[in-house]
Amino acid sequence: MAVFNHPSFDNHEHVQFCHDEQTGLKAIIAVHNTNLGPAVGGCRLWNYATDDDALTDVLRLSRGMTYKNALAGLKMGGGKAVIMADARLIEDREALFLAFGRAVDSLGGRYLSAEDVGVTTSDIMTAHRETPYMAGLEGKSGDPSPFTALGTYLGIKAAVKHQRGLDSLRGLKIAVQGVGHVGYYLCRHLHQEGAELIVTDINQHSLDRVQQEFGAIVVAPQDIYIQDVDIYAPCALGATLNDHTLPLLKASIVAGCANNQLAERRHGEMLKEMGILYAPDYVINAGGIINVSFENDYDAGRSTAKVEKIYDTLGQIFRQADEQGRTTGDVADEMARAIINAAAQ
Repeated sequence: MAVFNHPSFDNHEHVQFCHDEQTGLKAIIAVHNTNLGPAVGGCRLWNYATDDDALTDVLRLSRGMTYKNALAGLKMGGGKAVIMADARLIEDREALFLAFGRAVDSLGGRYLSAEDVGVTTSDIMTAHRETPYMAGLEGKSGDPSPFTALGTYLGIKAAVKHQRGLDSLRGLKIAVQGVGHVGYYLCRHLHQEGAELIVTDINQHSLDRVQQEFGAIVVAPQDIYIQDVDIYAPCALGATLNDHTLPLLKASIVAGCANNQLAERRHGEMLKEMGILYAPDYVINAGGIINVSFENDYDAGRSTAKVEKIYDTLGQIFRQADEQGRTTGDVADEMARAIINAAAQ
């Protein structure tokens, strides 16, 4: 397993491999950059096929958090953690997250963890018993999912405004891939504004819920890409924009809350060549971490107001990309690096 020569290493400051024999914990904690402050990013629990897959995921997610926090105007660096496990086979979840808390504590505050895919706020509270370095705590900022969904919804509106000059999503068809926690809240926003929803997920309960509450049309996971829609919103795992799926898309906008939506950087170029407007993932999905940033003096109103700035940030990125003939992803990366490098000075 190459680390320093890994394609996604990108000068990470710290990568820690964690193992606890008693609980079976196998985790990787990646701290990408702390120029702006301690690294903050969620913990993901996933049944990775290989250790290399887990390493690739945590490195890409950690780098994304650095850029996300920078463009959101937060005094936080970027980090991420992944726990390699099949949730269905965990014998003692409480013990597992206590062990994870000890692993996070060993970094002495260099990294603060919150919930992500496969992890609940309850799990974070369990880990918090072993370390103060947890975020998104119950009784404070709490579940970040509604704020991630709000930012994504506003990002979709910013993309529609830029491309079509419309202030409303009424009557637009939107394909949402993944309608779990964040995806559900996003669908609610979209439905309330009159958008028509086509959805998919691997969880039947989640599908039944959005179908019953929002009148969504359900399709098979492999069919979400071919839908004749205005917007494709990837809200599940990453790398859904790749060589296989891009030729299938009929949408003119890609805007969703999943992390690492592009399988490779060149897929951003492909989207541009296809005339598809892409909302960079770490910009549009920053609502959750913005909410977490208010944890120590929590005020939902101030948090919401800061999340709403995602609309303006994306508008700036879209305009600059058009003016310079560049991809939105490259423009966003450049803006983030400028903030991070300035902090290093």
